[in-house]
Amino acid sequence: MKSEADQEDERLASLAVILPLAVTGFVIAAGCWTLFAVAGIHLRAELSLSDLQFGLLLAMPMAVSAVLAVPAGLAARKFGARRIMLICLAGLAVCMVILLTTDTFPGYLLAAGGLGLAGGFYSAGLQFVTSKCQLHQLGLVLGVFGAGVTGAGFTYYLVPLFHEAFSWHGVPLAYLIVLLLVLALLILLTDPEDAVADPETETSIRILFKRFRRHGVWQHGAYFGVIAGSFFALALWLPDYLSSQFELQVESGARLAQWFIIPGALAQILGGGLSDRFGSPRVVGRSLLIGLVALLVLSYPPMTLFIRGVDATIKVEFALPMNVESIFVVVLGVALGCAMGSLQRLVIIESRQNAAFVAGLLLVSACSVAFLLPVIFGAVNHWLGVRSAVFMILFLLLGLCQFMFSRFSRRHERHALLQPGL
Repeated sequence: MKSEADQEDERLASLAVILPLAVTGFVIAAGCWTLFAVAGIHLRAELSLSDLQFGLLLAMPMAVSAVLAVPAGLAARKFGARRIMLICLAGLAVCMVILLTTDTFPGYLLAAGGLGLAGGFYSAGLQFVTSKCQLHQLGLVLGVFGAGVTGAGFTYYLVPLFHEAFSWHGVPLAYLIVLLLVLALLILLTDPEDAVADPETETSIRILFKRFRRHGVWQHGAYFGVIAGSFFALALWLPDYLSSQFELQVESGARLAQWFIIPGALAQILGGGLSDRFGSPRVVGRSLLIGLVALLVLSYPPMTLFIRGVDATIKVEFALPMNVESIFVVVLGVALGCAMGSLQRLVIIESRQNAAFVAGLLLVSACSVAFLLPVIFGAVNHWLGVRSAVFMILFLLLGLCQFMFSRFSRRHERHALLQPGL
């Protein structure tokens, strides 16, 4: 009979192997989400794609991720998270082969849809890592796993780099090699019993929804969707915004966008760790407040003010320099990342046994928002003709989110104080 100390040592040793593999897999999966954000620009020229076709290439990975997230979460709980992770990684590898061999729009569209398997990997991977950590480590472990979103930033760096040296097709080849390596390591270094399947688990979505309603999972999932969806949508939009705002090459705009994505993704570790110590509601509230301040500054468009003086008209021009705007973009990314890591912990801690299903719900809400916001950005930009309107929209959206979250948290605290046994 193993002692409790021996079981804890085994759990930590298993987590030390599982977590790096899961994070590496999610880095590649997140890179797949944004692959066409930069590569699609080169494809648009090569295949003479219309705006609709280009938009479909951008949207397909997020849309399919939203569709697959919940079924993958249920499958991970029923058949084992490790098995679903392996299937998703193998599917992503097949997509990379398609990208390397096809030269038609339908082929690229098929591959773009297949990249949505990244959503299934997220759901299963989150279940995989949370099954091996203690409650006091949960926020930190979730933050480390969520930091795999840095893969989206790596794509913005790799595509221009490979395009200048060889061709953008070198990126799918590099991802294919890494995917096969992670797939092999996951098979060799993890035990199938690390994520035991539970064939008797509850799979009725209606019953699960009713159970989660009591714990506020629905509401917290909606807040996470708004914040994470805003993060992903802005990550997709920033390369074009920065290159247009400051008259840069697309590659330069993409590299600048990394300073939003990578610090923001890594900030999930900070947000999760702070939540373990100070509680999630406090960290979310402070993070959103900082993000709103950054959005308020970024919302001001370049403007010219004419002041009628006594003898002449004084002309005053206002525009944020690129360095100053970049600083506030980094601050915004870090604030959103902290809020994402903290909210992820808050949701998972309420329903840890169904972590994969809940992760699917989180991803559905985030991908749905990330799918809609770029459309809204484009429509408002066309209507107003002001590029910084993107930040105005996010300011209103996140301001409403903070108000609703604070109100819900206070009501939940009062309910817990009045009925501590529930």
